[in-house]
Amino acid sequence: MAQIENDLSPGTAARLAAGLAGFARGLVRGVLLLRESWVGMLGAGILVFWVMVAILAPVLAPFPPDQQISPLINAPPMSVADAGHAFFTDEEMLITDGTERYLLGGDGLGRDVLSRLIYGARSVLIYAPIATGFAYAIGILMGLLAGYKRGWIDDVLSRISDMILAFPVLVLYVVIITVMERSAVNIVLAVTFASAPGIMRIVRGLVLDLRNRDYVAAAQTRGESSWYIMFREILPNARGPLIVDACLRLGYTTITIGVLGFLGLGLPPPDPNWGNLIAENRNIALTAPHSTVFPCLAISSLVLALNLLADGLREISLKD
Repeated sequence: MAQIENDLSPGTAARLAAGLAGFARGLVRGVLLLRESWVGMLGAGILVFWVMVAILAPVLAPFPPDQQISPLINAPPMSVADAGHAFFTDEEMLITDGTERYLLGGDGLGRDVLSRLIYGARSVLIYAPIATGFAYAIGILMGLLAGYKRGWIDDVLSRISDMILAFPVLVLYVVIITVMERSAVNIVLAVTFASAPGIMRIVRGLVLDLRNRDYVAAAQTRGESSWYIMFREILPNARGPLIVDACLRLGYTTITIGVLGFLGLGLPPPDPNWGNLIAENRNIALTAPHSTVFPCLAISSLVLALNLLADGLREISLKD
């Protein structure tokens, strides 16, 4: 432990910042190179679509996500208000018969499926990247220390990751959220706790290969600190596989949030999310299939986009 603390010399912070800046420049370069892969561009296009939907949700959604509209109960897609009915959607909006079309119909409680689908994109695109980012921050730090320092640090961190990875992932999520109760923060903590050991394993393997390269030996000869070498010399050269894995892991996290919502362990009401939309309407899946099919398609399209993006980045990394 004293060795790690001694590496944090006064000039190390600036060098670490330079290393992280180099890593960020590599990310930007990767995005620019993405134009060389049509698969990656397709994935990026679908991802940008959902991001814009989430950002513009208040503008795009025709109704508040929890507004119940009686004529809309189990209404099929492309339906309009029943003839002879005039009803309020809220205190400010009066919709008369035939003037409003509900593109994706209504669910079992008379809520507009399209509006809930649009607002549900927000929760996924907020909490999935946050959870994945925290998992990567912890996993990268653990992996760098384990792979570069070796010795007892490697043994301790590897045994901790082995114990966590020994548990089935879904069971681990259920136990953590059940004990800590449902909330956005606890979902992020659960995903971070379960995902960081796997990331640590990937980073550790990359570091074990890169630590023997000539540029690392040159930095050691110059007397650079361990933190500088890990973040300035090793991490930027490991960014290719990590970026690809991050896209794939973001897709896994999206599925995880959906599964937790379906099991009743996702975000608490009234926040809509795609997993909750499926769970709330599973009893009417045969009579009103649109209320569950469209959320399933939304999850699938977002995961597909992230997988295509990962494939495109992989193609680019093989060309470099």
